[in-house]
Amino acid sequence: MDLAEKRCVPCEGGTPPLTAEEIAKYKSEVPSWGIAGDRKSISREFKFKNFVQAMEFANKITPIAEAEGHHPDLSIGWGRVGIELSTHAIGGLSENDFILAAKIDKIA
Repeated sequence: MDLAEKRCVPCEGGTPPLTAEEIAKYKSEVPSWGIAGDRKSISREFKFKNFVQAMEFANKITPIAEAEGHHPDLSIGWGRVGIELSTHAIGGLSENDFILAAKIDKIA
């Protein structure tokens, strides 16, 4: 199943973060996202013509994140939106991070 078609599932402490092999598998479905060196987060920066377009894009992310119960860290500036995803409850990456990344890619 396509990641963008899946739903995020709440993670609990004690759930192990994804392994390097699992991360590589999911990464192939969101190739524009970068993996942090410690493999605890994924990130991507989107570019826009101005601040208003950047804010409009960030505001499109809000209902998706709310519906999934999984919230990215956003960094918004003139003509750019930086997004970082991590599953803080498990101290690393989960499938949820890649699901949300795929959903964000769909609206980009």
